[in-house]
Amino acid sequence: MARFLVGAPGGGAAVKVVLAGYRGTGKTTVGRLLADRLDLPFHDTDALVEARADRPIPAIFAAEGEAGFRALEREVCAGLADAWGVIATGGGAVLDPANVEALRRGARVVLLEGPPEVLASRCARGDRPALTPLPPLDEVRAVLAARQDAYRAAADHCVWTGCRSPDEVAGLVVAALGARPPAVLRAELAALNPFSGEAAAVDEALAGGALLCAVAGHPIGHSRSPALFARLCARYDLPYAYTRIDATDPAAVLGLAARLELRGLSVTLPLKEAMVPHCDTLSPDAAAIGAVNTVVRCGGRVHGSNTDWLGVRAPLAHLAGRGCRAVVLGAGGAAAGAVYALGSLGMDVTVLARDPERAGALAARFGAASGPLAAFDPAATDVVVHATPVGMAPDTGALLDESQLRPGMTVFDLVYTPALTPLLSAARRAGATAISGTALFAHQAAAQFEAFFGIRVPISVVEEALA
Repeated sequence: MARFLVGAPGGGAAVKVVLAGYRGTGKTTVGRLLADRLDLPFHDTDALVEARADRPIPAIFAAEGEAGFRALEREVCAGLADAWGVIATGGGAVLDPANVEALRRGARVVLLEGPPEVLASRCARGDRPALTPLPPLDEVRAVLAARQDAYRAAADHCVWTGCRSPDEVAGLVVAALGARPPAVLRAELAALNPFSGEAAAVDEALAGGALLCAVAGHPIGHSRSPALFARLCARYDLPYAYTRIDATDPAAVLGLAARLELRGLSVTLPLKEAMVPHCDTLSPDAAAIGAVNTVVRCGGRVHGSNTDWLGVRAPLAHLAGRGCRAVVLGAGGAAAGAVYALGSLGMDVTVLARDPERAGALAARFGAASGPLAAFDPAATDVVVHATPVGMAPDTGALLDESQLRPGMTVFDLVYTPALTPLLSAARRAGATAISGTALFAHQAAAQFEAFFGIRVPISVVEEALA
């Protein structure tokens, strides 16, 4: 078994396994079997809620509604943060990031999945209240669709129950918990990390039972994601190692990820746009932007999303609705995310790039204006978002100089290494407001961490981890 361990009574060590999923997936039945196999105590959050309220769940819903039930459930989950054993959760427990934070501490979370038809049939035999006014099968499909992101984020492993017996499912869970990547695969992974010391530490963690996330792209040595995610995983007691994959072929990256059972990928240049056709499903934002910076694997399926645009939007959110005229410099995946973010704030956007054709193609997707870099007009620009690699260390260039910037203008450089780029230095000298790419990195990383693990990290905690 993997040593994802927490302290147990008597000074020993014990496994903590959490089963999540929709009602009818067999969490309680499988959980009891699993607890017997592993010789561990069993906890059922629904039973604990009923014990706390001293009445059955239908009566709680009747008297206090779903809000009352969820408040009790939150108390129960908080009380299980330092528990050990096998924990079966209610179907909606992992929708609350606070619950996920408590349940994930020192644990492995296994998502049990099944066909909607089977789940609807099983639910029809129970006494739990309906969640919608829809017919049973339609309700299952609708609720599963609404919860899929939360389920995916909360899980370390996904097990398809189908029509398998509870004993078979328990066996699959045990197998998932005990899996280890072979040394040959770990060596292949280590060869793709430019830092041998970091790669050796990751290999040791994997050999000890840790799970894996990584940042993939080229070049990859500048990325701050490994250090940040290592600190956050330690803070929330998650059994993960985080490494680098220096590669330019999305299919090769995902192939290695599948062989290693890699959980999450932070995707950087030049893979953001190239990764899109390799995803089984895409979030609406990734589909609209045409770029993926976040990949989550669950049950052999690859889901792509984009958190970069959230990292652009958050530092500029105070300008929403002011009719700002914004210019995006660049026409790649980062620029597409910036145009999407600025549009969500109601800004009038123009895309300028060295290649006017690429700028025009990007602008046309979002109903924006476009032109060459030479068309930049300081007097007609309130916000500048720089979305190219120019100025990234060791590059000392800038697409605009001090004479093209002015007081009252906001200049946001998405490059975050160095934190003070040549463009931002020029912006400060011109009296403009300068926003470092570190702000984008912090906000997008917080959203990415939630996509990987279901835990909502305060931005102050991310900034502290980056300091």
